[in-house]
Amino acid sequence: MMYFSVFMLVSLLGGFSFAQGDSNDPETGQTSQIQSCFPDMCNLLKEFGAMREKLGALETKLKESENQILELKSKETTKVVFSAAISGFGHTGPFNTDTTLIYKTVITNIGNAYNQFTGIFAAPVAGIYYFTFFYHAGGSERVSLALIKNTQVVVMAYDHKTLQDGADNGGNAVFLQLQQGDQVYMRLHASTHVWGNTQITTFSGFLISQV
Repeated sequence: MMYFSVFMLVSLLGGFSFAQGDSNDPETGQTSQIQSCFPDMCNLLKEFGAMREKLGALETKLKESENQILELKSKETTKVVFSAAISGFGHTGPFNTDTTLIYKTVITNIGNAYNQFTGIFAAPVAGIYYFTFFYHAGGSERVSLALIKNTQVVVMAYDHKTLQDGADNGGNAVFLQLQQGDQVYMRLHASTHVWGNTQITTFSGFLISQV
């Protein structure tokens, strides 16, 4: 502030800051401008110029920090959580071919990333996600469930057919790094089954953090 005040004073007083004159360059014939000032004033002006450069650099850094903070806030506001269950009451399957399970009873679907009509979860943002699934089934048929990422089998749950074991329960869970648009869903393998119930055979997932 002191330097700025001095600069303004010198500017108002006029003659104390600059003196100009014209002279001809003997080699080029062009007019050159000669400037002079008191030594103390010149030092103050140089320091003021340096301060302006530092201020400009500081403003740039502050703008970059502000943009980073806004980006972090945007990430914090992204919430993705879902849980869904098989509807009805009774066996789902066995089918002749591998079949995508459709969990029609939606318990929670914050972010609307799970589609109850297709059974497919589509990642709305890139990030680390957690998925889990549970099933109940009778022992009269095999159980073979796979959690699929796009077209890749990630984790499975399996149980053998048995007449001695009247009921089976199982499940699995996994952390997945997904890109925006990646799809995750459950596949029931051919000739296997699960028990449809709105409270017992479920598929869930949520976003842990964006990357």
